[in-house]
Amino acid sequence: MFALVDANSFYCSAEAVFRPDWRNKPIIVLSNNDGCVVAVNRLAKAIGIERFKPFFQIKSLCEKKGVIVCSSNYELYADLSMHMMQIIGAFAPRQHVYSIDETFIDVSNACEALPPLEVLGKQIRRTVWKEVRLPVCVGFGKTLTLCKVANHAAKRLPGFNGVCVIEHNEQRDRILSQMCVSDVWGVGRKLSIRLKDMGITTGYKLANMPPKLAKQHFSVEMERTILELNGVSAKSWDEARANKQQIFSTRSTGQRILELHSLMQAFSLHVSCACLKAREQGSVVGAILIFAHNSPFDDGISRGFKQLLRPACATNDTIVISQLVSQAIPQLFIPGIKYYKVGVGLIDLIDEQYQQLDMFTAKPGRPELMKAVDALNQRYGSGTMFLGSQGISPKWHMRRDMLTPQYTTDWRHIPLISCK
Repeated sequence: MFALVDANSFYCSAEAVFRPDWRNKPIIVLSNNDGCVVAVNRLAKAIGIERFKPFFQIKSLCEKKGVIVCSSNYELYADLSMHMMQIIGAFAPRQHVYSIDETFIDVSNACEALPPLEVLGKQIRRTVWKEVRLPVCVGFGKTLTLCKVANHAAKRLPGFNGVCVIEHNEQRDRILSQMCVSDVWGVGRKLSIRLKDMGITTGYKLANMPPKLAKQHFSVEMERTILELNGVSAKSWDEARANKQQIFSTRSTGQRILELHSLMQAFSLHVSCACLKAREQGSVVGAILIFAHNSPFDDGISRGFKQLLRPACATNDTIVISQLVSQAIPQLFIPGIKYYKVGVGLIDLIDEQYQQLDMFTAKPGRPELMKAVDALNQRYGSGTMFLGSQGISPKWHMRRDMLTPQYTTDWRHIPLISCK
């Protein structure tokens, strides 16, 4: 048996951890630059606020209904997620963190030593709430897909109170009959439209579709999904994930960029972020894709540039790649364009252990310096050490006007307790 533990409206719940007075109020969280809604709690949904709505369209509604609006506090979310995953992992011998707010655990070989699954689910919920004040739902099933189905029931269907255990076919069929086919794990919006055209509108109808027919009309993944819905294990989590073949760092800016030096600062920041990810997975970079463009909503037409750069020797040194990018930007910069989106892509990645060097080319960069910078940033917080080319306080930086304190990652934001 497997279990999927999922935090309820994680971003919104994380915002309320250190604000008990917010726990029974509608909360929404906005995307980068406070552009659109990315998280909505149950009370905000009841008001009629939907995810991915532009904030300016619902701003007046939020003010009228007293909705708490927060900018994305990524530092807080990541830290609370780490603590939550550690707590959940103590309940089973094997764990797979699926996303920032979801994790699978495998209790197959420990059922005799554990309490009944429903009791175990309640213990997980109580412990996570006690330790980090995050509400979670728990779903148990024989396969990973059935875990997702059980978690859906625990969260959205009446009568389960946050814990659902699917052990019998009758219970599974009853839950699947109440699930829209688009809610089944692995069935996206486009696939659900095709399935509905075939008369398959619920999870139950999908589970009764012949697997071979699903493979013929869709893909082997759809066949596996149907097998999993019927209790046949056809998916597994990766014990060791393969390294990424490409790494991108891209983001829209808080303000439009008009000056060359501001654009170079933005590229330097993205190079730093991307190179850190390359070093973390032990890769060196053979090619760098840089791009910048305006917003088509500004001028009615998309304008900008895109360029592929290649270092003399593959490297993951931030300084070396930043210098290469900085040399190219002045030739690519187009005066008059209001640059809105800037990005860096590291492609042609090579495992550092198997990098082929020749006797005439010295390995570029200073790996010991990069190792020291990464260690300091990991210990004292991201951005403690950075290249001067990134700028001290750039005006174009991501806008987060409604950012809450980073209670667990910044000494300046440690919550104060008054005892009387």
